[in-house]
Amino acid sequence: MSEVKKVSVQLGDDYLVFETGKIAKQANGAVYAHYAGSAVIATVCCGEAPSQPLDYVPVSVEYNEKYYAAGKIPGGFLKREGKPKDKEILVSRLIDRPMRPLFEKAFSREIQIVPTVISTDQINTPDIIAINAASAAVTISDIPFNGPIAGVRVALVDGQYVINPTFQQIENSDLDIVVAGTREGITMVEGGAHEVSEQNMLDAIAAAQPVITKLCDAQLELKALAGKEKLPVLEVTEDLSWLEPIREYAHPLVEKASFGESKFSRHDALKQAQAETREKFADVIAEHEDGGEQIAKLFDDLAYEILRASILNEGKRVDGRGVKEIRPITCEVGVLARTHGSALFTRGETQSLAVTTLGTVQDEQLFDDIDRDKNYSNFMLHYNFPPYSVGETGRLTTGRREIGHGHLAQRALQAVVPAKDEFPYTVRVVSEIMESNGSSSMASVCGGCLSLMDAGVPISKPVAGIAMGLITEGADYSRYKILSDILGEEDHLGDMDFKVAGTRDGITAFQMDIKIAGVTPEIMSQALQQAKEGRYHILGIMEQTLAGPRPEVNQYAPKILTTKVDEDKIGAVIGTGGKTIKGIAQATGAEVNIDDDGTVTIYGKNTACAQAALEMVKAIIEEPEVGKVYQGTVKRLMDFGAFVEILPGKEGLCHISKLARTRVENVSDVLSVGQVIPVKLIEIDRTGGRLSLSYIDAIDPDGEDKSPKRPAGDRDRKPRSDRDRKPSKPFNKGEKHESKPRHTDES
Repeated sequence: MSEVKKVSVQLGDDYLVFETGKIAKQANGAVYAHYAGSAVIATVCCGEAPSQPLDYVPVSVEYNEKYYAAGKIPGGFLKREGKPKDKEILVSRLIDRPMRPLFEKAFSREIQIVPTVISTDQINTPDIIAINAASAAVTISDIPFNGPIAGVRVALVDGQYVINPTFQQIENSDLDIVVAGTREGITMVEGGAHEVSEQNMLDAIAAAQPVITKLCDAQLELKALAGKEKLPVLEVTEDLSWLEPIREYAHPLVEKASFGESKFSRHDALKQAQAETREKFADVIAEHEDGGEQIAKLFDDLAYEILRASILNEGKRVDGRGVKEIRPITCEVGVLARTHGSALFTRGETQSLAVTTLGTVQDEQLFDDIDRDKNYSNFMLHYNFPPYSVGETGRLTTGRREIGHGHLAQRALQAVVPAKDEFPYTVRVVSEIMESNGSSSMASVCGGCLSLMDAGVPISKPVAGIAMGLITEGADYSRYKILSDILGEEDHLGDMDFKVAGTRDGITAFQMDIKIAGVTPEIMSQALQQAKEGRYHILGIMEQTLAGPRPEVNQYAPKILTTKVDEDKIGAVIGTGGKTIKGIAQATGAEVNIDDDGTVTIYGKNTACAQAALEMVKAIIEEPEVGKVYQGTVKRLMDFGAFVEILPGKEGLCHISKLARTRVENVSDVLSVGQVIPVKLIEIDRTGGRLSLSYIDAIDPDGEDKSPKRPAGDRDRKPRSDRDRKPSKPFNKGEKHESKPRHTDES
């Protein structure tokens, strides 16, 4: 058995420990990392032999959480973990993005990283442990890697920056970002905030860097103790001097073709230029086995050089814009007739059709994971990227990209969506990308915001998003240009993809991926300021279309009313086995939900049915009031009077003497079972709580006998003579009467 090697790093009040040599020893690299009560085992493996040279890194990250880690059994019919949950996919992306640029393309082997959460204390977030464990596993493995990287979470709690906060601290934080990087600098930032300033964001990133350096040093220490010798990469020694005349010929063609108004015009021009070059040098290309591939790579390299040189030297971009210029924007709202809210946001060749739907509490999204007990969300945003948005064919699927972009847009809008107790709807926004040429996730933010306002969702402020880019030159990046509202080509050929969303008062979502070793604080500060200017510009255009939420929710949305009942009245509203609350729903057609704190939420298809259900709930919890006139239902007839239900479950006695100003021989001469009559509550017995009612005082408060007599044909039978009538037992307070009403033909 191999010897276990371990290193540890103090983070806060505990130590993050990396161990290797005990678990998963057949993997190329394996690290068991634990912090407090949370633990992750991270492994990495690669293919046995290199394939042909690739122009990308075939790496995949499969972060997964085991329910047993939290002492849980998976819900649902199949009691085992299934396909990755959205959270697992999002964490996989967090690990993948800072690590991918540091692998060698020339290694040309498939690489798979599998971080598995096997224990969680539900206090400390396991995703941060997984990021560091994954990097440590690759660092000590025999796979070539220009790392390590490390990651930390930063929160802003009560004005203080907290590194790797607990779940509880995150809930009370104004800022929640994950920062990853190398010893040299930051390479990735992602997170959300409650309208924090640009300076807050810079300070949070600065607070993360020393801890990242310390974590990288610990991984290098573990590598010194247990690291393996790295496998070789493919060495390409092919003589490419034959490409020089072709490069010289193609350069002016590519330069001319690379600039144009639209993506497709540039694409077609470059395609034509390459076809012309291939035709002219067909014989030379045919002499080399990979000649066709080398020509394609040559054109990519030329486009890369020309685009970057044009921006750095002239400040001119491929579509003719300046570095700070934003593409033309158009906004429309209410574009779909029967949806609750809709908007069409177009920025250049990127377009989002955003649709908002308002639902009930039954539509909330359930999250069943290892972090905490089951919890629900009443706001969600889903992003769809169909192949036709880029003029291609393909399957309509929801992949990791869709989940990641949707999550970022949701974070951007979450900060301004009202809390459930203020707006008790479940809100779903769907962004359908109709066209795409850069920054479709930020178009989803803008379109989603407009659709929310169109639906009448009372968001606190409008939100807009913008994607920024970076072009650098030199080892120290002394020459650089920051680009506002980047195109797809600028994302692909640039050094940074930097997305910022927020209101006029601050940032709500942030995502930064850097392809170079790191950026200076000066570059980041300038990028944030330039993004702020762009965000304000976009918000101004959006506000011209719709300045704020519509005053009422859409007419086709469900109507929601709320009220609060005392906790001791919850049982009365629900009824035995839910009989009462189901009865309200059946009678009115509305959906009624009651929370443990007594909050009653009523969802109706229209205002009338929702209001009817609310009145029924209020009637259940209402306390009888002496002197008030109620519309009651006659429940039972007795010799001495009638029992009338004035509120649900609350009956009172209307004595025979209170039916009319004159003598009434039979109660049935005036009332019948099921009849709805006005009655006045004249007394509540203090000892037993019995209610005394008066019919005549409700219909004749001034003393004039206006009580209607039942028609002769409607009477149960003819009145009996006094000698036929059995003496009735007088009604005394405190005495229980169980006599049954007389049998009649009607009953």
